[in-house]
Amino acid sequence: MPDGTPHPLAAASALYRKVERVIPPFEWAMHEPTILEIQRLKQERNAVVLAHNYQTPEIFHCAADLVGDSLALARQAAETDADVIVLAGVHFMAETAKLLNPEKIVLCPDLAAGCSLADSITPEDVRRMREEWPGAPVVTYVNTSAAVKAESDICCTSGNAVQVVESLGADRVIFLPDEYLANYVAQQTDVEIVSWRGHCEVHERFTGDEIRQYREGVDGLVVVAHPECPPDVLDASDFVGSTAQMIGYVKSNRPGRVLLLTECSMSDNVAAEVPDVEFVRPCNLCPHMKRITLQNIRQSLESLEPRIEVPPEVAAKARLAVERMLAVK
Repeated sequence: MPDGTPHPLAAASALYRKVERVIPPFEWAMHEPTILEIQRLKQERNAVVLAHNYQTPEIFHCAADLVGDSLALARQAAETDADVIVLAGVHFMAETAKLLNPEKIVLCPDLAAGCSLADSITPEDVRRMREEWPGAPVVTYVNTSAAVKAESDICCTSGNAVQVVESLGADRVIFLPDEYLANYVAQQTDVEIVSWRGHCEVHERFTGDEIRQYREGVDGLVVVAHPECPPDVLDASDFVGSTAQMIGYVKSNRPGRVLLLTECSMSDNVAAEVPDVEFVRPCNLCPHMKRITLQNIRQSLESLEPRIEVPPEVAAKARLAVERMLAVK
């Protein structure tokens, strides 16, 4: 083309090569027109699409500009120079992007894309915990609303939770809201962890018995788990880490057969990049992540709606908690 821009058909062909191992040609034919329209709209709007690791391959590999776990998306949101951010993830992630980019337009393609963990705790719950454990700093997982973040001292993700807890120099820390992640952190540090009772509806459904059955049926199986899984699952696994750490483990170690205990689409996204690894997939779908589609990403870019707004009095406190997290190395 005259301006050096790749022809749309050539661009589509290059995109399909990224996902041809996990998306059959007949399915790609349905996705391709919408993907090309998203690419056009991003240029027109000076927009970027940030996609979580749990998004489907056509979004993760073909519509997104920046991808990763919650920590990576938070960092990338803070650094982008785009005018518009489309968060292909759930509502709390879009709120975090807005906290870090108050002057930018932040879009969540479906406002009903929620999170069982975020719904498990309220600002009032955090205040009651502070009253029960006076003087203990509050570490809040990013899987929470901005209003809950505003009641905390610092945020964390599963990838940096231990570092965040130890950065506070406290003997006791209130860690909210994921009970299983809190248990995992407590095993990695001498700090006393006071936990909440929240669970992720995706990860809590895995069981240790399920893993043992798969090991009996699949020779040489390597089990990689997210720390939001129950303790018996983590005990039965070969490696435990955040979604980014899980991906890094598979790419670095190249196990012949691997079982990823996390959301379904992540296995597809990693499989597209490591053809020499066989993925065994008793995964669980996140119904909230699956509310994000190519179609509603395109619609958001067209209309610049639905927009994420956080009340200023909430945003100031919540932003400080997120920025403190990002400062922890």
